[in-house]
Amino acid sequence: MADDRLSLVFSALADPTRRDIVARLATGDATVNELAEPYDVTVQAVSKHIKVLQDAGLVSRSKDAQRRPCRLEAEVFDLMTKWIERYRREAEDRFRRLDALLEHMDEQSVTGTPTTEAAS
Repeated sequence: MADDRLSLVFSALADPTRRDIVARLATGDATVNELAEPYDVTVQAVSKHIKVLQDAGLVSRSKDAQRRPCRLEAEVFDLMTKWIERYRREAEDRFRRLDALLEHMDEQSVTGTPTTEAAS
């Protein structure tokens, strides 16, 4: 289930307009009309972007009298961060092993000691 949600989140964030909307909502809640102001598209087009963000769980809308402000749902970023962090750690581990191997090979070339592969 988390993978499906993660796919929705990354898919929603693949669009630069939606990423910009998320960045703007990070500074505070806003209505669709407020979010649509800087874009050269219709309010309906921005509303469709908001719907995609809502379906991914990145944005929620509430009723505040006549307003229906959009709000960024920060806990979704925890899901993304955990997924990214897992693969970042794995990549760092691979780089550390490669660094150790290269250092070992460099030491052997300086001392003239053959590597175990060459000795076999």
